[in-house]
Amino acid sequence: MAKNTKINVQGVDIVLYEDNITDFISLTDIARHKDPEHIDTIIQNWMRNRNTIELLGFWETIYNSDFKPLEFEGFRKQAGLNSFVMTPKRWIESTNAIGIVSKSGRYGGTFAHKDIALEFASWISIEFKLYVIKEFQRLKDDENDRLQLEWNLQRTISKINYQIHTDAIKENMVPKEVTRQQASYTYANEADLLNVALFGITAKEWRDNNPGKSGNMRDYATLEQLVVLSNMESINALLIGQNLSQSERLIQLNKVAITQMKSLTESKAIKKLN
Repeated sequence: MAKNTKINVQGVDIVLYEDNITDFISLTDIARHKDPEHIDTIIQNWMRNRNTIELLGFWETIYNSDFKPLEFEGFRKQAGLNSFVMTPKRWIESTNAIGIVSKSGRYGGTFAHKDIALEFASWISIEFKLYVIKEFQRLKDDENDRLQLEWNLQRTISKINYQIHTDAIKENMVPKEVTRQQASYTYANEADLLNVALFGITAKEWRDNNPGKSGNMRDYATLEQLVVLSNMESINALLIGQNLSQSERLIQLNKVAITQMKSLTESKAIKKLN
C-alpha cells in the first residue's frame, strides 16, 4: 500500500499509511465520522476506558519488545476512574508504545495499527467498523491485483529481455569464421593472431574503431571471452610446437573460439559468475 492512501467510508476520507509493510489507519479520521468538532475528546474518551487500555497493553506486549509493562499496569489500575485522563501522546511517551503513533504534516493526526484502529471504529459504531473493513479490504484487493499485474508484466518483460540477451550473445559474442583474407595476413605478434581468432579484429583495428575508449579490447572483454582467450593461448603454444603456419593456426584457433564461446554462453555456471 502506498503511503498516505485514502479510503472513503460513508462520506469520510480516512488516511492510511504503510510502515515496514504494517498498515496504520487514522484514528483522527475515524473520530471525525462521529463528531468533527470534538475529535481529540473522542479519542481521549476511548483511551481512558479500561477495556481500551487492556487492548493497547496486550497488543504492545505481543508485538513490541521495548514496551514498558510496569507503566502499563499503572494505567490499567487507574483506567475507568473519573480522574483518569489518557491521550495518545501520554500513552506513547510513558510506555514506549508503537501501536499508536502521532504524525504531523498535511496528512497528520493520530494513527493506529489496523488491529487497534478497527477496535476504535467498533467503539464508534459497529456498522461503521464493517464499512471500514469492507473499504480497507477492497483497497488491499486492488493493490494485490495491481501487484500481480506488475509481476506478470515484469515476468513477461524479463522473458523478452532474456531472449534478446541470448540472441545478442549468439550474434555478438560467438566469433565468426575468419575470412580467407584474414587467414592470409601475416600478423606482427601472436597476441593479434589470438585477437583475430576470438574478436575478429586486430588491436589497432579496435583502437581505430573505439577512439574514445582507453586501454585495449581485452579490457572490455566478457568473462566468457577471457576464459576462451586463456585456453587459446595454451592451444596456440601447442600448435606452434607442431610447426603449423600462422594461417593454419589462425583457422584452428578460430574454430576453438567458436566452439568454446558457444559452450560458455550456454553454461549455467558461468551465468552465475556474471
